Amino acid sequence: MAGAQVLLNPSYYALTGPHAALAESRGRVHRYPPEVAPFLGLPDDVTEQDWADAAELLGVGHSAAYKRHDLPLPSSFKLVQKFGLVQFVAPDAFGEPDSEAVVLGPDDVPEMVALTALTEPGPFRTRTIECGRYVGLRRDGELIAMAGERYKLPGYTEISAVCTHPAYRGQGLASRLIRDVAAGIEAAGDRPFLHTGATNASAIRLYEGLGWSVSNRMSVSIVEPV
Repeated sequence: MAGAQVLLNPSYYALTGPHAALAESRGRVHRYPPEVAPFLGLPDDVTEQDWADAAELLGVGHSAAYKRHDLPLPSSFKLVQKFGLVQFVAPDAFGEPDSEAVVLGPDDVPEMVALTALTEPGPFRTRTIECGRYVGLRRDGELIAMAGERYKLPGYTEISAVCTHPAYRGQGLASRLIRDVAAGIEAAGDRPFLHTGATNASAIRLYEGLGWSVSNRMSVSIVEPV
């Protein structure tokens, strides 16, 4: 599927597209390894067999999340948690490299995990860095802000893990890193997009102020086989 339709089901089109090498699969259902991301990819036209495959892929007692419009859950699954999301896409030529941003690598993962645990921008795990390019800003050697690429879809790449240490907020660091990550995405020929919580008014104001436009409103559903 080409064009903006892939944004309606990002987990699935990442795991069947540019991130296929990361996918764990059963039938038409795919997931990221838990150490990479907690996301499940279900096809657009979910069948009973797909749900059965998803249950086998996850295993009883293990949850995963998907981002899309509402799906009716079969009796073989329970809903653990659900919350609203706003999805944004960047305006044209938004990116701008930042001369102070440093590319983060495997050696930086412990600091990245600590910073995201402190600031809670969304799930970031020990292998999330395998999804794409991550950059950060340091002060006196300490990682104080970061952002990077997560979902890669045909034509689109998601900016994720945007966070700043509380002691350094209000200095525009997140905006700088968003532009730097976007510059790399645009250089690769993709369009940047991102998600934020539907109740996160400050983040929504930030992205609207940067000229981003709402592409979809959807939900994150965390589900678990029973």
